[in-house]
Amino acid sequence: MIIHSPTGLPRTCSSCHHRAVTFQGEYDVVVVGSGGGALTGAALAAKAGLSVCVVEKTSLLGGTSAYSGGACWLPGSQVQQRAGIADSTEGARAYLDAILEQPDAAANAAKVEAFLATAPRLVAQLETDPDLDFEWLPFSEYYAGPGRVPFGRSIQPTNIKRAELRPEIAHLIRPPVERDRAGAGGRNTLSGGQALIARLATILVREGGTFRTDLPVTGLVSDDAGRVVGVTASSSEGPVEFGARRGVLLAAGGFEGNDAMRRAHGVPGAAAWTMAPRGTNAGEPIAAAVALGAATDYRPLGWFCPGLAQPDGGGSFTLGFRSGLMVDRSGRRYANECLPYDRFGREMAKEAARIPSWYVFDSREGGRLPAIAMPEGDPADHLAAGTWVSAGSLDELALAAEIPVAALVETVERFNRFAETGVDEEFHRGEDEYDTFFATGAGPNKALLPLDSPPYFAARFVLSDLGTKGGLVTDAAGRVLQENGAPLPGLYAAGNTASSVFGSVYPGPGAPLGSAMVFAALAVEDMAR
Repeated sequence: MIIHSPTGLPRTCSSCHHRAVTFQGEYDVVVVGSGGGALTGAALAAKAGLSVCVVEKTSLLGGTSAYSGGACWLPGSQVQQRAGIADSTEGARAYLDAILEQPDAAANAAKVEAFLATAPRLVAQLETDPDLDFEWLPFSEYYAGPGRVPFGRSIQPTNIKRAELRPEIAHLIRPPVERDRAGAGGRNTLSGGQALIARLATILVREGGTFRTDLPVTGLVSDDAGRVVGVTASSSEGPVEFGARRGVLLAAGGFEGNDAMRRAHGVPGAAAWTMAPRGTNAGEPIAAAVALGAATDYRPLGWFCPGLAQPDGGGSFTLGFRSGLMVDRSGRRYANECLPYDRFGREMAKEAARIPSWYVFDSREGGRLPAIAMPEGDPADHLAAGTWVSAGSLDELALAAEIPVAALVETVERFNRFAETGVDEEFHRGEDEYDTFFATGAGPNKALLPLDSPPYFAARFVLSDLGTKGGLVTDAAGRVLQENGAPLPGLYAAGNTASSVFGSVYPGPGAPLGSAMVFAALAVEDMAR
């Protein structure tokens, strides 16, 4: 059964306190949020015979997961084995041992092991369902080191046609970001994150699960013993409450959409620049858990990415730079532009003079941005709004972008010499597998192409993110912990609602989604015991 809006109201109530309560609806499991982690937990709970209600803030399902490419970093699974990929749990452990930063690696050791042990088992479990299967996705991992798999170990759900979906689900799947934000045409074939959401939603509905949309969760309800037994949500008709006999799973994103929380916890960037759907992920479920004594690990980090500034003030997730170079307001490069997006974003975040930055490129691609931006927007609209500038010479371009002329000219000339020799003496662009994954050059280093085809362009870039990385402290079973380290009974968290199992590091494509799916699954396993 799917219910899109409340059909009745409970007595006037408030959240986050101990009392006897009559719920509008009562279920074994209540899941807050509808992204990949949330729906993995919901689908598995329903398949285990538990009654499940998914409570979603907006009118559409999928959250940021629906915008994503659907990559899932789930190492050592049968999908990689089918594809002949040299992946294993042991290899993934070696990779994480090499890249995770202290003290996070030590603090999260038990959770890392739980993730590694569960990932292949989860994939096998999901693939037993006729409505869900995966395929290997060639996409380089983000760090060089022991255990790294050439062209990556990430997997993704197979495509599904919109016409194959249940009618009650088809209109609920959030559109891709290009359509949701820029009005571009939709696709009849759902791929990536849309396919994942559609397939998991299909399983949930088939197994009798319930969706409640347009209901922002405002609080949690606990009983006299301190156990979380339900959630409170706000509707146009008043507050509504849903009971949870086995547990509540919070998987509703982080606080990336809340500028006040970002400032309070030192997270660079801005809510306008995040890739979360507009009006979402403002941290209300986290605050509700904190009101009941939940411990938090608020870190000043996100899953960062360079964001192409848009005329409406937003930012667009951008990766795969093929030519051009990035400069700060002094006209100087500050990093390898072909770094994985989170690593480049972290470099951008180090200095205030780097936000905004300017990406300088020439006309070798006909005036289009030589990168993948989602959405890119129309170059003419950018030029009219001033988010892009163009000129026939570098001198004129520098003046238009308010960059020191001599510095920009010197930077480009130096970069062009690197392109000629094939060696980036400053930042080593083109020396790593990831650097050349999107490259198209034909010179000695295909990641280095000279800027020599006027007119020239400069595109403004801001610091975007795919979500924040700090949140509720959880254990290896996804249980939310109190300040004293004891579990808060009945409450679980996964995805960006919880503090990241990987700490400050972004291991590879789909690491946020894969870890969200694993800990949602572990949470449901604990509830079912």
